[in-house]
Amino acid sequence: MDRLLHLDRTLDELDPPRWEDPAADATRLIRTVHELRRVPLRELRPADLRMLVSQQVALPYVLPLAVRLLLEEPLLDACFYEGDLLLAAVSAPASVWALFPDLAAPLCEVIGALPPEAVEDLPRGAAEDLGRFAGRPVPSR
Repeated sequence: MDRLLHLDRTLDELDPPRWEDPAADATRLIRTVHELRRVPLRELRPADLRMLVSQQVALPYVLPLAVRLLLEEPLLDACFYEGDLLLAAVSAPASVWALFPDLAAPLCEVIGALPPEAVEDLPRGAAEDLGRFAGRPVPSR
């Protein structure tokens, strides 16, 4: 089944139970994540996907959307810096990635093709995180 068939639906619909409204004193992060669960998947922006993946929310639905973007532009600057969505994705639990070998394999290829200077410009530890995900060292200068 194509995981992208539900783009007109929200995470609250696809990933029950529906989340209740956040508490009145909830942090901005919590309020934002709750709001994003009510947005149709097709309307989620790269920054939204980065936040949801980083917070490990509904990964079976948001990770394929993130990977679709990353295969086209692996160092996409979703919110904070070039490669932030990629680093969020490779930090997702291995148990979730095990569900998606068809997504992990091409992402590993993309990671392996990154130029060393691009990897060097990522935050400290990124090359190791990428290498751990790809199963081999990622070259940096």
